[in-house]
Amino acid sequence: MENQEQQQLNIELTEEMADGQYANLAIITHSFAEFIIDFVNVMPNTPKSKVKSRVVMTPHHAKRLMLALIDNVKQFEAANGVIKEQANAAIPFTLGGQTGQA
Repeated sequence: MENQEQQQLNIELTEEMADGQYANLAIITHSFAEFIIDFVNVMPNTPKSKVKSRVVMTPHHAKRLMLALIDNVKQFEAANGVIKEQANAAIPFTLGGQTGQA
């Protein structure tokens, strides 16, 4: 029982973080050692958009995030129906390195 108590993780969500940041574009780049995910809010007819948040993680944690997202999307679709994919919008820029988008 004592071992279970030591393994608990307290995560604090501050008031300023609780509202979150809206993003409708994720730009993913990676190197041998890390994955970088930039979350962007792109607005129509706006020539410039800013990165709202950047998350850097190890490849191991990136894969765990991917598996968690897959699991959560499956649960969401089971409860709410299939999420329809929209046509991909072209992104007129690159940040260097190998890039993916979500």
